Amino acid sequence: METKFVLGESINYEINSLIQSITIIRLSESHIPAFDKQSHKVSIDLSLAGLSDCNAFDIKIAFSEPIAEFRNHDYTWKKRKEYYVANEFSPKIIKLQNGQIVQSNLTFGVWEIDPKEPTILLWRFNPEYASPIVNYLGDENRKTISSAKQKFKFNESPALLFPKVHVIEFSRSKIPFSAIACFTDHCDFDTAENLSVQRRFFKEHEIKVTKGFFLNHFSKREENASFQNQKEELLKWKDDGHELCYHSLSQSIKPNAESFDDFKKFVPPLSDLKVWIDHGYQPYNFSLFKKNNIPEEDFSNLLKDKEINVLWNYIDSGTAADGVINQLNKEHFTLSSFLKGTKDFKWIKQIQLMIKNIVFHYYNDENMILKYKETAKNFKKVFFQKRLASFLPLIKDFFRLSGSILAVFLLWKTNKIKPYKLAKYSPILFKHYIAQKEFYVFQTLELLDFRKALSKENVTTLINEKGVFIAHTYFSVPMKYHEGRLMLTEKQINREIEEGFKFLSDKIKNKEIWNPTLMQLIEYWQGFEKVVLDIDSDGDTFVKSESDLIFRKFT
Repeated sequence: METKFVLGESINYEINSLIQSITIIRLSESHIPAFDKQSHKVSIDLSLAGLSDCNAFDIKIAFSEPIAEFRNHDYTWKKRKEYYVANEFSPKIIKLQNGQIVQSNLTFGVWEIDPKEPTILLWRFNPEYASPIVNYLGDENRKTISSAKQKFKFNESPALLFPKVHVIEFSRSKIPFSAIACFTDHCDFDTAENLSVQRRFFKEHEIKVTKGFFLNHFSKREENASFQNQKEELLKWKDDGHELCYHSLSQSIKPNAESFDDFKKFVPPLSDLKVWIDHGYQPYNFSLFKKNNIPEEDFSNLLKDKEINVLWNYIDSGTAADGVINQLNKEHFTLSSFLKGTKDFKWIKQIQLMIKNIVFHYYNDENMILKYKETAKNFKKVFFQKRLASFLPLIKDFFRLSGSILAVFLLWKTNKIKPYKLAKYSPILFKHYIAQKEFYVFQTLELLDFRKALSKENVTTLINEKGVFIAHTYFSVPMKYHEGRLMLTEKQINREIEEGFKFLSDKIKNKEIWNPTLMQLIEYWQGFEKVVLDIDSDGDTFVKSESDLIFRKFT
């Protein structure tokens, strides 16, 4: 339901002339919001809006003046010609056509402006796909996307500030207003030997990594590394300044009863392991515990008892390629950007990759993904295994898919620039409650081809855009079909790929890029939750709360 309150004489004339109405849109019955009377500021009192039972709501603000510009994620002004989205870690600052700047007092939520409605500002709290998490359900492990469970606990009521002097923006990086490169590595192919090679490589280039490990040596590959067998080597990673994190408990899957018993009884090998990255279909994973009927309270209590409070949402914003590197820039995650990133491939390979990208990222629909997988499986059976019985299922699935894919190309001019739905709001880090306990959840950018992902052009783009990525990597992947992989052999680094890492390393040393571990990034970004801005009687904004965030004023 929707409740609208048109402002009258309850606030000063200057602000009243700029704001026509404020609307609270919620999932259940709504109440009229209340407003404080204060010069240069409109506070929105949510206490009467009955939001305790909501997981999402919007505040719709109608200005009498069109919005002319907005402060972009790269800390520059941009004309209002495209869809504007500012998440918790981007400036919430706009400029009206008459020159008046408007700024939020809190960093919470998302600001959104549709260029087709130039006088409307949406202040959205947990809109669909802004905080997505994956659950695998049913016998086929069908992927479902749901919104994180959130609680709206504000330090102060959300407010709009109308500064006459200074505006304040906050740096996402500990190196003021620089780019951020954070690596999380999956240890699926780690061995005792290549672990050592990787560690020496990163030490040489002074690059820090959040390094996943398997706690127990239970694997279909005897040579697989684990903390159980490679404790000494993994502790050297820690001594070098890397962060260690769980990549589930083992590489292979035991019977459910044994897996659950391992999960309940495992003892953290170190005191500062905060991060858990799901691996495969382990039944106790964050993405699978609901399917396996583990009570939420039991699951959250166990994680908290082990001091784990950071989880991967099992989602990539997209795959890094030429021109695709910054998770904050939704324009990187479109079919047009992906096509540019595959320009070096032969046209047949381009078509294959584009179709896969349409299915997995543009639509990201589980039914379509399953049809795609069945089509690929039956294609191999017919053309490589000569199993003609699979021909008819191949044709059926192909035609079911082709209609949806053709629809994208028929309106290519429009569809090619639409951000993928799981990248539109640039979800990088957000909170999620499991049985009333609070966790941080992060989303990644898949980095497979380091030649393309860490090219000089991409790293320069990241720097220029003051961008961010949390990488999902497999540094030790050995398969030859992985073009641009780091390890050429078990003992040898790919020297061609090393050039990209060296260029990145130089930029880190020059303080153009901050290279934190995941927990270092989260600990700094927690400042966004605490910060409150206010404005004085002269119309000058100031930081009201204590925060470690780096900030700057500008006019």
